[in-house]
Amino acid sequence: MYKSKSNFGRNTRPSRPFNAHRSSRPSGGRRSGPQKQYIHPSKFVSVATPREEIQYTAQHQFADFDVHPLIKKNLSVKGYVTPSPIQDQSIPLGLAGKDIIGIANTGTGKTAAFAIPVLNKLMSDKVSKVLIIAPTRELAEQIEDEMRSIAKGSGLTGTLLIGGSSMQRQLRELKHMPRVIVGTPGRIKDHLMQGTLKLDQVNNLVLDEVDRMLDMGFMPDMQFILERMATERQSFFFSATFDAKVRDIITKFSNDPVTVSVKTGDTSENVHQNIVEYNGKEDKMTKLHEALLHENANKVIVFEDTKHQVEKLGKELVERGFKAESIHGGKSQSQRTRALRAFKENKINILVATDVAARGIDVPNITSVINFSTPQTYDDYTHRIGRAGRAGRVGHALTFIEKY
Repeated sequence: MYKSKSNFGRNTRPSRPFNAHRSSRPSGGRRSGPQKQYIHPSKFVSVATPREEIQYTAQHQFADFDVHPLIKKNLSVKGYVTPSPIQDQSIPLGLAGKDIIGIANTGTGKTAAFAIPVLNKLMSDKVSKVLIIAPTRELAEQIEDEMRSIAKGSGLTGTLLIGGSSMQRQLRELKHMPRVIVGTPGRIKDHLMQGTLKLDQVNNLVLDEVDRMLDMGFMPDMQFILERMATERQSFFFSATFDAKVRDIITKFSNDPVTVSVKTGDTSENVHQNIVEYNGKEDKMTKLHEALLHENANKVIVFEDTKHQVEKLGKELVERGFKAESIHGGKSQSQRTRALRAFKENKINILVATDVAARGIDVPNITSVINFSTPQTYDDYTHRIGRAGRAGRVGHALTFIEKY
């Protein structure tokens, strides 16, 4: 992510220069799990009922925060002027050293809410280190990018520990004792078990998308990791939901946390939801083709179950003349990154994906989500369709159901 002896954000770095090509290798897909939960088709039908957006009045401007001048400069270059609600309320608490539980919808600026106080602390305290854990490689990469840009020129060092990228590169970076460690639970645990990563001196922790990590079965890995960190630490926990499982792990690993909740309701409330009935494979493909020609299908994620199905469907759509790419766990990280970049930059308007894309990918202006295969659980369904209908916009979701 960063480098060993050069600045956070310079062009070269032994410990991950920011603009270096990320070597990648294929990795497995979604973890095996139980059979699909039966979901009655009526659960996939709903008229969007967007709430009237309440105008939030920020109490601060980014220029007001008591942070290192370099951070202020970099925020200004990025065009950051007025913080979002989660940033406005969390950053002062983080700067004061408080443990924070942040409850907010995905896509509300959570990364800057923890990155600014954490990076400010690392720049003022030369022995501080931070571990940031995210459920998916894509989210970890996005966090790295945001941290890198906010700390550009600071001299901070770091590494990105995710599957699908070179283990040898990660080993080289870890030898330089990085102060910013961003990664996914599985790869972080791998390094701990191999003895290539030590966390006993890491005194800052960020868990992002805590609920999703629990959904994906990462609870044992997270406990294994957190038990090896410094006991005296500042912690940030961010989640879109706050159920008993989330509360339990936060209670166990935090110290008198302050809760900041700015969630404005379920994202799915902003999504028109309906089903498409089909009779056989040929009819299913015909109806998908028709749906993708609809005026609402400007920017679409199409979900399939397996990497094989995703790859096959992506190729079929390209053959039919659509601008489509596929993303799944069988692709290298560089391939996944390229596909996402093309989607973000509107070089393509259809992304065919497994549930790896359901959370942790910040792609604005998605108009529609199509469940070409039904989701594993209803929670997975809400995560999928939550990619549309953001920032007060009304989105659309279609779920394909076979006639019997």
